[in-house]
Amino acid sequence: MLTIKEAKRLLGVSTKTIQRWDKAGKIRCVRTPGGRRRIPLSEVLRIMGEGRSKPVRVVGYARVSSHTQSDDLERQKMAIKRYAEENGLRLDEIITDIGSGLNERRRGFKKLLGMIARKEVESVIVTYRDRLTRFGFETLEFFFGVMGAKIVVINEDEKTPQEELVEDLISIVSHFAGKLYGFRSHRYKRVVEGVKELIEGD
Repeated sequence: MLTIKEAKRLLGVSTKTIQRWDKAGKIRCVRTPGGRRRIPLSEVLRIMGEGRSKPVRVVGYARVSSHTQSDDLERQKMAIKRYAEENGLRLDEIITDIGSGLNERRRGFKKLLGMIARKEVESVIVTYRDRLTRFGFETLEFFFGVMGAKIVVINEDEKTPQEELVEDLISIVSHFAGKLYGFRSHRYKRVVEGVKELIEGD
């Protein structure tokens, strides 16, 4: 069950619109003992499916944690393009982000979620699972699946526990340093690079 606030965010409509739909029988709402409206998720998904007008698309998603990793971002984009070509997929767009995988407010990530919620995407291609999110990949994969989209991970090779720990620590430091100093500041870059040298050094 979703609140009106949650439902209107997914549907892209106002509270008054949902109330009007309820009265007209366009959407089925359930009343709580306190008289508040709750909307079944199935109702929201049904309306989203009815309102889909754009064709489904194949998109790529690439992410790096900082502006100093532009080369890695380009490598991810090239790998996504190459995978699409080799598998006969028409790649419509590659969405990119520069930011921590812990930050759920990434501009590109939010754009992707919106496209998924509107059922505009058929497949999302990423180089590694953690490019989409540092934690909670299975939850994200379930949500995408419910909306008719699948996540294609090019590199399924598991990383060693040490590699995962190093990447997680760097990601956490990058996230909080960016909040404290700004992601484009010199202090942010010094902190992140210093932590990388400390962790990755012998």
